[in-house]
Amino acid sequence: MFDKVLIANRGEIALRIIRTCRDLGVRTVAVYSTPDADARFVHAADEAVHIGPGAPTRSYLNIPNIIGAALRTGAQAVHPGYGFLSEDPYFAEICADAGITFVGPPPDVMENVGDKATARRLMTAAGLPLLPGTTEPVDSVEAADEIARDIGYPVIIKAAAGGGGRGITVVRRPEDLKEAYVTTRAGAQAVFKNSAVYLERYLPVTRHIEIQVLCDDFGGAVHLGERDCSVQRRHQKLVEESPAPGLPPKLREQLGAAAVAGARAVGYRGAGTVEFLLETDPAADHAFWFMEMNARIQVEHPVTELVTGVDLIAEQLRIAAGRPLTVRQEDIEIRGHAVECRINAEDPGRGFAPTPGLLENYRAPGGPWVRVDTDYAPGSRVSPYYDSMIGKLIVWGPDRATALDRTLRALEEFEVSGPGVRTTIPLHQEILRHPEFRRGGVPTDFLPRHFSL
Repeated sequence: MFDKVLIANRGEIALRIIRTCRDLGVRTVAVYSTPDADARFVHAADEAVHIGPGAPTRSYLNIPNIIGAALRTGAQAVHPGYGFLSEDPYFAEICADAGITFVGPPPDVMENVGDKATARRLMTAAGLPLLPGTTEPVDSVEAADEIARDIGYPVIIKAAAGGGGRGITVVRRPEDLKEAYVTTRAGAQAVFKNSAVYLERYLPVTRHIEIQVLCDDFGGAVHLGERDCSVQRRHQKLVEESPAPGLPPKLREQLGAAAVAGARAVGYRGAGTVEFLLETDPAADHAFWFMEMNARIQVEHPVTELVTGVDLIAEQLRIAAGRPLTVRQEDIEIRGHAVECRINAEDPGRGFAPTPGLLENYRAPGGPWVRVDTDYAPGSRVSPYYDSMIGKLIVWGPDRATALDRTLRALEEFEVSGPGVRTTIPLHQEILRHPEFRRGGVPTDFLPRHFSL
């Protein structure tokens, strides 16, 4: 195992990684920007290095400063968390060149699964079902028009390097294709520094199911069940739960086997997530399609941890240190039900506009079976520079109904307020009380159908 790990990230995920490192006896180095100087994760780490001002391009995306911090402090490995540099193969290569272990898959694997068009081609070869669409970037409006007419409208244009719900445009009519194609490419270039896009058929009503996988360098590969992430706004997740409600056991086995087969096919190493779209029409006999693979720890990983008892960060670190997985497929048992609510500093009534500001009042819930992953405390300030997520409320119960009731109780205890600060807590309460959500298995259009947001 490593003696010292640098965490190239901030906020709740940095604190989450530091805690597991302490459990493993690993010393930690935090890197921080000027606005984060007093953040909890900075004080929780054994060492801390200032890497620049608030703008991410000058701090958390500043590779020379991060590598310099790792070398100066003698860190043997870098854990990237999620977001920022977590899926940047160039960063992973530079870590390797500097003699530092990147906690994640090899750069070439990251590059292959990070390019969504390439990933579609590789997963097709591995036998995973795909929606009709392209497995190569579409490089002209004329080609996009021909492909769209062939697979049928509506279609979805996706940035090949996209993620987190960004770089996606749904096109319902041929006359809208040109503008959507040009706009999506321009946005992809601006956000992801890669203008490549691909097309696939758009299914307006599906469920979003993802499978957590772990793979080591010794041929070990397991899945840890599924997460249902269908409650979304603008293709970004709000509520996640595990296991997914209402899936027949045979379908669970098929999804898990497909995810492991896909991960093996691309030579994956570490913790990853294979995401699928699941047909909601009973007549379709639970058809599912590969959507994408995320080569990082996911925001929603705690729901998997609560139902499996497996510390995913610890497994990531062990795999990166060259050790085999500590679990076999037959060891993994799903117990009970877990729900995660992302508590964001956003105003749902104004299109989920971020509401940064001072948290004059902050009190996180507690009690049995309640976990809150956050870096915030009374007096913290939600920075306009970064993601607006204040924290993650994760609650376990022996069954789904109990887990939902406990989550509602915890949401009622959650106190967050400050000048101008709004949160998604009231919306989460409405969602968890909604009869359709309580029945389970809602599709991805649940939120726009029932809420005027």
